[in-house]
Parts: sequence; structure tokens; C-alpha cells
Amino acid sequence: MASQPPPQAEHISLVGPTAADLEATARLESLLREEGLYVTDEETAVREEVLRDLRGVVDRWVKRLTRQRGYPDGMVDQATALVLPFGSYRLGVHGRGSDIDALVVGPSYVDRDRDFFFVLAGTLAETAGVTELQPVPSAHVPVINMRFHGVQVDLLYARVCLPVVPGDLDLSDRSVLRGLDLATVRSLNGVRVADEILRLVPDAGAFRTTLRCVKHWAKARGVYSNVAGFLGGVGWAILVARVCQLYPNAVPSMLLPRFFRIFAQWRWPNPVLLRAIEHDDGKLGLHLPVWDPRRNPRDRTHLMPIVTPVYPCMNSGYNVSQATLRVITEHLGVGDAVCQGIVKAGGAGGWGELFRPFHFFDEYKSYLQVDATALGGEVDHREWKGWVESRLRLLSARVEADTSGKLLCHLHPQAYAAEPHERPCKSSFFVGLSKPKQQPPPPPAAVAAAQQKQKQLFDLRATMEGFTQEVYTYEYWRTGMELKVAHVSRKDLPSYVARQLRSGGHQLKRKRVDDESCSSSPSDGSDDPRSSSSSADIKRPAAGGGGG
Repeated sequence: MASQPPPQAEHISLVGPTAADLEATARLESLLREEGLYVTDEETAVREEVLRDLRGVVDRWVKRLTRQRGYPDGMVDQATALVLPFGSYRLGVHGRGSDIDALVVGPSYVDRDRDFFFVLAGTLAETAGVTELQPVPSAHVPVINMRFHGVQVDLLYARVCLPVVPGDLDLSDRSVLRGLDLATVRSLNGVRVADEILRLVPDAGAFRTTLRCVKHWAKARGVYSNVAGFLGGVGWAILVARVCQLYPNAVPSMLLPRFFRIFAQWRWPNPVLLRAIEHDDGKLGLHLPVWDPRRNPRDRTHLMPIVTPVYPCMNSGYNVSQATLRVITEHLGVGDAVCQGIVKAGGAGGWGELFRPFHFFDEYKSYLQVDATALGGEVDHREWKGWVESRLRLLSARVEADTSGKLLCHLHPQAYAAEPHERPCKSSFFVGLSKPKQQPPPPPAAVAAAQQKQKQLFDLRATMEGFTQEVYTYEYWRTGMELKVAHVSRKDLPSYVARQLRSGGHQLKRKRVDDESCSSSPSDGSDDPRSSSSSADIKRPAAGGGGG
């Protein structure tokens, strides 16, 4: 297997599966079913009901707006908007409990700011079966989050420059992008990227099974989260699709080891491409920004370019930082080692070891705990929690920069909720702290002095205060939305963390109080991964006092 093929190589090998490969794939698929990664018929029916009911709400919404704006009855009868699922649902890899990403494509006279986020959101708020409604108009991709019949739905909107939206509108035709702003183009790209990925892979079935495996692995290892600075569904899908292109006749039991071997050794920031980057160059007058470091110097700073395969190309790994890239690469290396062991054993079994969960709270001795609290109730809490979560990757970057890389951060993408009936509503996020595994030896003259001094304490007060003030610049901040950042050791983790871990079948390993990394006694001079301050609990200034 090659560690890094040329970006546009058509293939590395055309070899197909042996009988043993087919048997290993059957075992792999059986394991996925045992793990509950395929939806049941009942769950499929619920999702179809959600989409059917959502289409009904959207159709009535568009017709009402058309009538209110004085259009003739004939146009009112024709007026509609498409509701198109994308993401894992469109790719065919959704599982139990998966959400539905859906795009509403509306006519030119129905806008996003008022008609979608005010009128439609208001209609949905009064719709039976809709709960936890949360419009987020300021997001990078504006979205309405909600639960509909118990299913999480993330709803986007794009209006196209057509008075009537045809039912067979071809979104792959880039002329549909004419006259659209960048937020609308991003919204449309969810559907367009999913369709193009399926078009570019040689075997959609092998791609889907392999992607299910990779997503299951990434979630088990805690590296599946775009908002936390890891990779989301699109990023992992593009990586899997690239391996499928390189081994077009391979089955999942062959593709999975090759996936880990290639990307454990990939020399980032070389980009991963499914097709050549394309520019409009004035042909349609679009002039949309395209990810291309040859033309755009800012794109050269991206650490993990995984490029979407439709115009305008974008980097789906845009949020990846030095800290998260290091964690992703480490876990890919672990996956590679496990897969090579399976291959050496003839693929007879052992796939369960690949999906063994990474126990974050057993791995580190010191943490930063970030508490997002809202006094205004569940609605404020969901909104504030989402904003804080979107900023956490910046905390990791700040800590590593402010300690010159002597303190490494691993952000855990999962939030931990305080007791259900506790008030105010609170969610906690955690960042694991550790020393670099390999450090250059100190100069001989410094060895004796280093052996005499105590462990180094990092003063992170300014770092935590700077992060906290930055979070408080939230445009929609309201009184009662509060943030606290504190250093905690493993033994002092909140009880609700242990409770939620137990509910998932894992017992938290508590260390003794005199555990080395949490001790202040003299040592061999190694760095102590903790802060000399205990917390940064900063209140936002009153209205009129600025954003921090």
C-alpha cells in the first residue's frame, strides 16, 4: 500500500477480493449490525414520516407567502419548495439515532432572514411534534435545529433565482448558483457534495459499508466532530471515497486497512482530492471563492485540506487545528496497527478491537473543565451551549500557543450535562492536558538544576481569561448566560461525569491523591500539566459595557 498517492492518481491496484476477503467482509458487516449501525424498519418509517410532514409544512408556508405577496392564484397553486435530505441520510449511511440534515430550496421571492428564520420558524414552533426548536441565523451555515417526532433535524435554506422551483431541479448544474450569496451556496453544497461523492466512487455499496466502519471508529475514538475541530461526516466521507477510487475493485475488508495505512502516513497539508479543482473563470459570472492554495495564499495555512468535489471547492477540514490534527493522526496510527494485525491473521476476526472505545477520562490526569451555564432555562441553555462548543477549539489552540507547545490539549467533543433537575442548566466540556511524549534532552549544564527544582506549573490565568472574554462577545448574549473555566484533576471530576460514563457501561478509574501529575512534591523536573490558577470565572459586563 502506498502511504501517499498522487492526488489525481486513478488507482493503485485493480486487484479484486479473494474468497477470504469476501468472508472477512461478511464478518465485518455482521459486526456492524450487532453494533446497531443499521436502522430498523420502524425507524425508517419514522424518518419517512418526518420528511413527509416537514414537506407538508414547507409547502403550506410557501403557498401562504405567495398569496400574501399578491401573486395570482395560478402561481399560488404552483408555488412550492423542495425538501432534500443530505449528509449521512443522502449518502445512505445513517444509523440508529442519526439526525436528518435537510435543505429547503425555495423560490426567489422567499428570503432566508425573515421568511425562513422568522415566519417558518414560527410555524414550526406551533407544529405538533416539533420540540427543542433553535434557529441559528448567525452560523457559518445558517440553520434551524429542532426535534420532529423525536428525530433531530437540522434544516437549511437556499433560495434560487427562479419564481417557481421545479420538482426536478438539477442542483449539480452550477448555473443554479447564479446570483446567490456565499451562505446560500454553502447550504446548497450539502446536497451537491453528497451526490457528487456517490457519482465519483466506483462501488457505492463498498463505499457505504467502509464509511459506516470509519464513522463508527471515529465516534468511538472521539474524533468525529467538525465543531470541535476534528472531522465531520463530509470530511470522513471524502477520505473513504478517495481510498475507494484508489482500489476500485476492493471490498470493505480490503478497503478499511488501506484507509488507515494511507491516512496514518499522509503528509499533511497535502490535500485530499476526489477530482481536479475547478474555477469558473468568468464563464458564468459566478466568481465564487474556491479553495486553491495556488491562487489564495490564505489557503496555504490550512492544516488538513480535504477538498469538496463540487464548484466552488471548499476545505471540509477547515476547523482542524494543530492540536486536533495531532490527535486525529495518533488515532489513525492506532487504527492502522490494529488493522495490520487483522490482516496478518488473515482477516479471520478482530474487527471488534478496531472499534474499541477510547476512554478519554482514563487517559489524562489533568483537565480544563469548561462550564456553560444559563439561568434563563432550556432554550437559553441550548443556544449558549452551542456557542461555547463552537469556540472550544480556540481554547486548545490558545493553551498550546501560550505554553510554547509544552502543554498539549485534547478536546473531548462530548458535553456532559449536570443533574437533569439541577438549576441553573449547565453543561460541561473537558480538555485533556498532557506533556509532549518526546522532548529533546536538556543541555548538560541544566540537568542538575532541573533535577532539583519542582515540577513546572503553567500559569494559564491569562489564557483562560482571554478565552472567556472572547466567548462573551457572542452577539446574542443574554443575562444569565455564564461561562467558567477551571483546572481539575481526574480525582476531582464532577459526579455527573462518572454517572454518565457508568450509564454507558464504563467505570471511571480514580487515581490516588498523590498521583504524580497532580502532585506538587519535588520530581525529576518533568513539566506538570496543570495550571497554577484554579479557575477563570468571569462575568460579562452589563449591557453597554462591551463584549468583554
